[in-house]
Amino acid sequence: MASEDNRSTHSPEDKESHLTSPMTRRRFLEVAGITGAALGVGGGLGGVLSACGSGGSSSSSARAIKIGMVSPVTGPLAAFGEADSYCVTRWKEAVKGGIKTADGVTHPVQIIVRDSQSDSNRAATVAGDLITNDGIDIMMVTSTSDTVVPVADQAEALGVPCVSSDSPWQPFYFGRGATPAKPFKWTYHAFWGIETNAGFQLDLWKKIKTNKTIGAMWPNDADGLALSNAKTGQPAAWRPAGYKIVDGGRYPDGAQDFTTEITKFKSGHCDIASGVMIPPDFVNYWKQVQQQGYQPVFCTMSKALLFPSELEAMGSIGYDLTAEVWWHPTFPFKSSLTGESCQQFADAWTKATSKQWTQPLMHYLVFEIVADALKRTTNVDSKEAIVAAVKATNLDTLAGHINFTAGGAANPVPNVATTPLAGGQWVKGTTYPFDLVIVSNGVAPTATIQADVKPLTWS
Repeated sequence: MASEDNRSTHSPEDKESHLTSPMTRRRFLEVAGITGAALGVGGGLGGVLSACGSGGSSSSSARAIKIGMVSPVTGPLAAFGEADSYCVTRWKEAVKGGIKTADGVTHPVQIIVRDSQSDSNRAATVAGDLITNDGIDIMMVTSTSDTVVPVADQAEALGVPCVSSDSPWQPFYFGRGATPAKPFKWTYHAFWGIETNAGFQLDLWKKIKTNKTIGAMWPNDADGLALSNAKTGQPAAWRPAGYKIVDGGRYPDGAQDFTTEITKFKSGHCDIASGVMIPPDFVNYWKQVQQQGYQPVFCTMSKALLFPSELEAMGSIGYDLTAEVWWHPTFPFKSSLTGESCQQFADAWTKATSKQWTQPLMHYLVFEIVADALKRTTNVDSKEAIVAAVKATNLDTLAGHINFTAGGAANPVPNVATTPLAGGQWVKGTTYPFDLVIVSNGVAPTATIQADVKPLTWS
């Protein structure tokens, strides 16, 4: 589905898009005026996935803490939200007795989920509805910049704490108009950045000889604009490393015909196919690559190659594709809530769903951060107190250590904590058709290499 909210993710000095600054309260109220006439945004989804924890203090000051969650349950980004209902179930289990805050009061917890339908405008609408109609105390959001950015904008404009993940941090930060000198007050993010993404790619590609020419697919959406930016995107890392870029141009999400781009890459002798694509678009693109005789040595496409279901949809042409690995069962982390290792959490998912593990199980970390912050909050009726606790996070999670005040690479700008990123390759599986094995750890030394990377093979 093509996004109508194509945000620029240029550097702070770039003012080309009116969407690079946070949503104003006036703009939000204009949107809310429309949604107010359509109560119950999100349909029955919130009723299905929301829940109150049982138990809690009998103190008269105890009340339910309301936590909102926006997820692409349906639409072309649904693979990112596939694990979210499971995470919600596990979150409910973790706080079934309530959360005891720093003032000694135990509060029941209500988690209210809304479906963005993979549309950035709807993500903003349902986020506003959670804030103004449901009266949430804190927001959670994951699953690409097209979901995270509009939801974080709403939270920032309306003064509600928000914890997010699963979007490169540059679209979250610079794309919304922040600078290190003028950070956000209400919104905090934990994920890797474009510099890390490019770093794992360069580490991966140097393992096999190529002509160092990249055919880049960057769509006209939030992630495509961010990754294509000459100053802060992938080119800023690729070019200094000696790589030449053949730019396919900004195509719309949902495009069906990629002949023009493929022709450019063939004539440009591009040994590397890269960029960022939503999963359904990549399936079409890669099938057309096969049909039109483009034969790169590598295909390392961000966003598109995260999920085993997408690889299975391609069949045998999916083998040896390479991808970013932002969460893996072999990562050496444990949950602060359950004590489970990544492998144990992945195994529990498979046991509960009969499905192969998937990277968005990492989304569990947003609730780990939120639960930890609430436990340290002195007054849940004060959003200032809640966001102060979020800012002070210093926590080991299922996705690694999160600290919003550490400085350095772990905290490159205010409001952001980074997480590890390894390089993976899809190979023939044992239990399932495809397995994602780690083949690069140059920017994630805690990850364990499982196999040597192989070039794509062509008959």
